[in-house]
This record gives sequence, C-alpha cells and structure tokens, in this order.
Amino acid sequence: MVRARRGRRLVTAAAAVMVLTGGVTAAGTGTSVAARPPYGAAAADSKPLPPELEKIRAQEATRLYGDPAERPMEQRKTSLISLGDSEISGEGVGTYEPGTDGPDNWCHRSPDAAIHRTGIAADVTYNVSCSGAYTGNIKAGGSKQYADELVQSDSLAIKARNTRLKMVVLVAGANDDLQFGPVMTDCVTRWLLLQGACEPKYAPGWQTRVDGLVPKVEQTVGDLRTVMRDAGYADGDYKLVVMGYPSPIGPDIEDNPDFPGKLPGGCTGYTSDSAWGRNAAVPAFEKGMRKAARESGAVYLDNSRLFHGHEVCMEDAWARGLYVDVSHPFPPDANSVRQSFHPNARGHAAFASCLTQLYASGLREASCADPASTGKPELYAGAWDDAYRPLKNVGTGSCVDATGGSSRNGTAVGGWDCKDQRNQGWWYDSGRRSVHVELTQDRCLDVPEAKYEAGAGVVLWNCSGAANQRFVKDVATQSIRPEAARELCLTLASAKDRVRLQKCDGSATQRFT
Repeated sequence: MVRARRGRRLVTAAAAVMVLTGGVTAAGTGTSVAARPPYGAAAADSKPLPPELEKIRAQEATRLYGDPAERPMEQRKTSLISLGDSEISGEGVGTYEPGTDGPDNWCHRSPDAAIHRTGIAADVTYNVSCSGAYTGNIKAGGSKQYADELVQSDSLAIKARNTRLKMVVLVAGANDDLQFGPVMTDCVTRWLLLQGACEPKYAPGWQTRVDGLVPKVEQTVGDLRTVMRDAGYADGDYKLVVMGYPSPIGPDIEDNPDFPGKLPGGCTGYTSDSAWGRNAAVPAFEKGMRKAARESGAVYLDNSRLFHGHEVCMEDAWARGLYVDVSHPFPPDANSVRQSFHPNARGHAAFASCLTQLYASGLREASCADPASTGKPELYAGAWDDAYRPLKNVGTGSCVDATGGSSRNGTAVGGWDCKDQRNQGWWYDSGRRSVHVELTQDRCLDVPEAKYEAGAGVVLWNCSGAANQRFVKDVATQSIRPEAARELCLTLASAKDRVRLQKCDGSATQRFT
C-alpha cells in the first residue's frame, strides 16, 4: 500500500490553534507579563544596549509612541520581523523600499515581501533582511553589509525592546559555503556560452558545502535567541522560525502549454542542470537547514517543494527568471542580474500564506506545497524528508518507478529494481487521495483520459485533483484502486512491466508495501 509518514496530516483551519495567546513570561523571572512593573520600568527586564544602538532605539520609540521610553511588554505594539538574505528580503519582486535599490545599498527590500503580507495579527512588521547577506551579517558581533545598515541581530535587539515580537523569521545559508547565487549565475553563463552543464562541476562537492553552512546557521539561531533573552523574552514568548528555500527551477518546463522558450522565458540553463537543482541540490540544502533548525531548537518550515509546478517558465510562476537590468554596465555585473531566480510577488504571497498557517499550527516542523495546482499553499505536519517512501510490489519484489527518472507529463510508471532513488519515492495525500512522485510535488499518478479498463497503464501527470488522479488504498488487501473504479487494482505483472489496471483478484502482484 502507499504509505504516508505516521502522523503526517494537512493542517486545516479547524485544527489550527493559536499557541501564543496565553500569558507570556519575562525571561528568568517566571513572572507573567501582566505582573511586570508599570510603564517606565521595562528597562529592568532587558540588558542595556550599547550607546549607539540605544540612540537608534530611542529614536524609533519616539516615532512609534511619541517619546523615547522603553515600555513594558503589555504597553507595546505587536510586531513580526524577518532576517536573512535575498530570498526573504524581496529581491526579484521588482519594487523596492527607498534606499535599498542602489547605488550604495542593494538590500532590495520590497514592500511586497512576505513578512508584510501574512495574516498574523500585528501592529508593525519589520523586514531587516538584505540581498547578499550571509550569516556573518546577521549573527551577534557580525559585520555590517553596507555603511547605512546595522548588523541584523542589532536591528532585532532594537525592535525587540520597542515592540512585542510575536514571530522572528530567519532565511539564511545560501550565501555562506553554498554560494547559491554564484553557482546559479555560472550555470546560466555556461548555457549561454555553450560550455556544457554545470552539474559535473558542482555536484561532487555540494554536500561538503551544505555541511559547512549548517553550524553557521545553528550559531546564528543561537545568537538570535540570546538577543531575545537579553531583551527580556523567554524562549516561549515568540516563535523563532527557520524557513527553507524553494527550488526556483525544474526540468518540466515544456509541459507548460504556453512555454515561451528558455531565452524569452528566462529559464536559461541546461535541462539536466535544472533537474539536478530540483532533485539533488535543493533537497540536500533543505536537509542541512532542517538539521540546523533541529539542533538549535527553532521551528522549521520546509519550503523546498513550495514552488513545484510554479517554477520559472511554468504556469503561474512564483519565481522570476533571468533578468538583466541594462541600466548597469554590460556585460552584466552582479547588480544587473541579482534579481534573477528569486521569488516574485506571488512567491512572497505563498511564503506569507505558509508562515500564517505555521504560526497558527503549533508545529515544530512543517512543510508547505501546492498539491493540486490550485495556487493556494497548504501546510502539512513534518518535513518532506519523512513523507515519501518506496512502493514495493509483494509479488515481484521490485519498486514502482517513474521511468528514466523523468517527471514530464505522460511518463510511464512501471516496476524496476529498488534503488532508493527519488523516482521511486511516493507520497499518498490522504485528503485528496492523490499519489505524488518524490521528484516533484506537481506530478501525480494518473489514469490517462479516465479510461478505467483492464490493461490501462498509469502515467505521471500534472496534479490537478481530478477524479482520474484519485486512488483509494485498501489496508486489508494492500491494494491501490482508482476511486472511480474500485473493482480495478494497480497491478505489476512482472518485475519490470508497466503498472496497469487489472480486475482485482487478491494476487501478490496487486499488493504494495
């Protein structure tokens, strides 16, 4: 049978419980916020800031409240804040806050960034992330990225004293050992100059890069915790979320009925490199980020599959393709192409939806995706690493396999020697009764043209929630049946045959574990 990870479930609105609405406690005191000293005495709960930061804090407090005093928690405005790099700053949206679009500051903070668009109730939202930032620009005692920028942890220290922070979101790591941006740029350049795919160049050392960034993200999370404690917060007073990165590219672009071509669409690069990015590079990065979140005690949001089906050059793309700002020197410098392959406004809306659902859920680990091409992300308990499992046929001992490692529409599904590869991983969405291949959240088992007849071979097709993509699993018989034709069962007649529909007879070739 198709197996989902135990306990994995869709987090519905009915099940979502606000977990931060109870009484909060002052760090190290065990005293509820309501019992804190009256207005004007809040400084006793937080450590003094260095003079230069205190001056900035007082100026911001004056703008918020009309005077510079540090208020007790119950008298403060509520807030949310995002820290990190271009993935969360708004790079790629195209509209940026004044002072962050050059020539001396390229943070590219967008008013459409995710932190400003959640459904989480807050009086103030702060985006202190910056395009190009690495963990050294975020951690305590780190370096300024630009002369007019603070170290991001210092910005957090100020905001934490002037407002009551409900959620701190960190998206970081891509600009450390991974150097994701330069790698993407090199892959595109190699395609433009006909120099050959970049996978052979980067794949051998990719895991080493991931391993190198993990402790840096862990340290950064630890530093942010310390900053919040020094500002008078207990760890349970707010959510600290480490958010993972989605894959902006994929190899299935020609399935888009309106595919414009690689160059016009901005999905420039070798298709094999796009497959490597989606199937290997981003998943390895995601596992590293998950480890960093677990080791540091942060909440983790796995967005690695969020853009599946919405990649550059796909329908309703949530990421911007290759973009050259010709107002900068040509051939392109770093600033002329920096907006490429980043979330667009729709991508940030997806982030915001996932963060909203996560905040309400109370989960320590969750994943987000659009499972039926609805354009509306849904949150699931746990990370995607734990969701997918091989589907082994009892009669043949072989595993259900997406032929050739492809996920294009119409890919035949058959049996093959079990190899623990992503084209042999499957996840059963119990809510929609769809069976997804691990290669992409956007491809499901499909009965072509809904022809429910003996001998019909199943294929992969763009997940749509249609009736011919709905299957039921019979726990007692270990069979998988089309919901619309339950007298038929998925059958693997021989080890490397096609998976076909046949009349259910209880044989071992119709049983899957």
